[in-house]
Amino acid sequence: MGEAAVAAHNVFVYGSLLSDDVVRVLLNRVPPSSAALLNHFRRFSIKGRVYPAILPVQNRDVSGRVLIGISDPELYILDEFEDVEYQRTRVEVSLLKSSDKLQAHAYVWSNTSDPNLYGDWDFEEWKQVHKESFIKMTMGFMEELELPESKPIGATYESFYQQDDAEK
Repeated sequence: MGEAAVAAHNVFVYGSLLSDDVVRVLLNRVPPSSAALLNHFRRFSIKGRVYPAILPVQNRDVSGRVLIGISDPELYILDEFEDVEYQRTRVEVSLLKSSDKLQAHAYVWSNTSDPNLYGDWDFEEWKQVHKESFIKMTMGFMEELELPESKPIGATYESFYQQDDAEK
């Protein structure tokens, strides 16, 4: 196996990827993880979406976890899942159990002045209200990703939730 295939990455997650079920659908495993804090960022809700965004904001912190040992192919899947609306960025996080600092990738919202960002996103509410349908959408994304003409997650998300709304 080539060196590139075994490269290990740390990825800070703070939204739907806090759910082991979503991670398992994407990566076909749940990698080791550690609770972590990202300083000087804020987690926002996004109008019309069930997942959050983060942006740099002084004197705010985002709690999440670091997925440890992500391979290059897994990082590619996460890049595709996060789509062009997010920029994969190197950040320093603090591990909650040890206070150790760790370098990790995080997906930061690309549009820093997006008028659709508001309030704070709540993982517990997401689990109760949106987790089940989000897992179905994620399964559809993975099926789509294997096709030669796969569409971006934004399009998968929109078509899934429009279809879901039509069924109600």
